[in-house]
Amino acid sequence: MTDTSHENVPSRARRRFPGISSRAYEHPADRSALVALRRLTGFDTVFKALSGLLPERSLRLLFLSDSVRVSEAQFAHLNDMLRDACYILDLEKVPPMYVKQDPQPNAMCIGMDEPIIVVTTGLVELLDEEEMRAVVGHEVGHALSGHSVYRTILLFLTNLAVKVAWIPLGNVAIMAIVTALREWFRKSELSADRAGLLVGQDIQASMRGLMKIAGGNHLHEMNVDAFLAQADEYEKGGDLRDSVLKILNVLPRTHPFTTVRAAELKKWSETRDFQRIMDGHYPRRDEDKDASVTDSFRESASHYADTVRTSKDPLMKLVGDIAGGAGDLGGKLRDKFTGGAGAAKGGAGTSATDGGGTPGGTEGHEGPEGPEEGPRKA
Repeated sequence: MTDTSHENVPSRARRRFPGISSRAYEHPADRSALVALRRLTGFDTVFKALSGLLPERSLRLLFLSDSVRVSEAQFAHLNDMLRDACYILDLEKVPPMYVKQDPQPNAMCIGMDEPIIVVTTGLVELLDEEEMRAVVGHEVGHALSGHSVYRTILLFLTNLAVKVAWIPLGNVAIMAIVTALREWFRKSELSADRAGLLVGQDIQASMRGLMKIAGGNHLHEMNVDAFLAQADEYEKGGDLRDSVLKILNVLPRTHPFTTVRAAELKKWSETRDFQRIMDGHYPRRDEDKDASVTDSFRESASHYADTVRTSKDPLMKLVGDIAGGAGDLGGKLRDKFTGGAGAAKGGAGTSATDGGGTPGGTEGHEGPEGPEEGPRKA
């Protein structure tokens, strides 16, 4: 598309990032884990050896036989977006992309030897061109970061957990690994959202896409600012009981909640780190071998410390109180769980509840989340 009559849409020439390392956009928690794994001697060899046990060959044949492969002849506009995304992020080998008939708007990047990208018809029909461009960039970011390897293992282990559920303790051990992989994968989604923004270079399109995934194709009924306000309300609302429910709600998911993703991406788009990348100052992949594991873990620890310090969530505030040696922690803990008067009176651990902090009685329920259900949200 070469329309030049709309200067504010990313169909204009976009900035390219030659030799960019995935470290440039990876979330600190995601990056520290990946750097550590990549530095382990024989790590790649071990995972390649597992490829014979994984259903990758079967999945490739399945998509080839029962989906539509994107090319110049089929879904040409997606093919152009894919090649453009790979050009912008300097990914030399363009991964194959398939469109799968499924009304659920989803996408995924999987593969041990080579990544493949799958998008559903529901997603293609839901998003406009620039919103879809951000999603394609998101999946190419997964490919550049090497996330497809771990995603495939998560898919395999989750299915395996279902098959061995009858074996005493067997399922417990596997689910412990699956839970850890899901926690990492949720962070990797934040990384890929950033990659999508680097490709689309339109924060409003990225926000609209996430909002549509949450609320459907009724853009005239939705507002980005109001959507972001939901994320703020979700973070700071309720008392400690609600904080615990948030943790329980997110544990079975492979993706963070959509409002949280939107807020995280908007926040990153306003940082100096993002502006430096756009100005051409970013880590190069030929420097990846020199990346310090210690520095990555230190940056990750610093990120979590900042999160605890600045979070509006009642549980995170309590953690900050404990770390800061606040007095009368027993009373604070009691008040936060009961929504008592102590929680409503100032102090470092003051609950963010309004009028006594009675927790909401309705929890959000959505469709099953997890790799065993097929590709999830982009």
